[in-house]
Amino acid sequence: MPNLPDSSDHDSSDASDASDASGDITFRSDVTVELVRASARDADVVFAARVSTVGESSVEDVDSDAQRSAGLIRYLMRERHGSPFEHNSMTFFVQAPIFVWREHMRHRIASYNEESGRYRELRPIFYVPDQTRSVVQDGKPGAYEFHPGTPEQYAVIDSATRESCVVAYDAYQRMLDAGIARELARMVLPVTIYSSAYVTMNARALMNFLSLRKKSDDATYPSYPQREIEMVAEAYEEHFARLMPITHEAFVASGRVAP
Repeated sequence: MPNLPDSSDHDSSDASDASDASGDITFRSDVTVELVRASARDADVVFAARVSTVGESSVEDVDSDAQRSAGLIRYLMRERHGSPFEHNSMTFFVQAPIFVWREHMRHRIASYNEESGRYRELRPIFYVPDQTRSVVQDGKPGAYEFHPGTPEQYAVIDSATRESCVVAYDAYQRMLDAGIARELARMVLPVTIYSSAYVTMNARALMNFLSLRKKSDDATYPSYPQREIEMVAEAYEEHFARLMPITHEAFVASGRVAP
């Protein structure tokens, strides 16, 4: 297993990683999604599907030319025969604010191993949205639209977030310095603090995640995800489309409905 990346060393063109004047507190406006390892090909779908009709002979399809079987993959997706899409695996290393993890871990079709605030001192890295993030909410539950804010609104978001994070992390440090256990001291930290985890899922689980956590005009069933978890979904989809292009194409063509 590779060493965990240190987010304080991780560079991103989208990150706002300026340290706060009061110390080493860092603020970011991005998420990190790295593909750690993968065993995921379109051919995995083909041999798994064909076992139902040819039995042990399907082993011969393990290294088959998936392009020649694109029609089969499209058929399975269209008819929602989902299990052949489960015989693969993708593991990601993700860094995101805790409020994103609360949404992510509602997807119980993935395996998670997260860093622990009980066993290590949490690093002072916090999320604050930049001005590309729409912040004014309009509409009813389940069909929200978000619009850009005014300069004054963005200034309030930025200053209030930074001030509260500085105060909270100072309280955390004071409790640690007083000998209070990490598992208790962490209770004062806000959900904007970053956490990291390994996330492992197969293509079927990933398509389910994408169908709910990415807004797409061509989706059969519209989804209205929070922007921050949509950023994770966008990164996942880039890797998925590269690893399994035929499966991804069939997913999009089917209206982004998970099989």
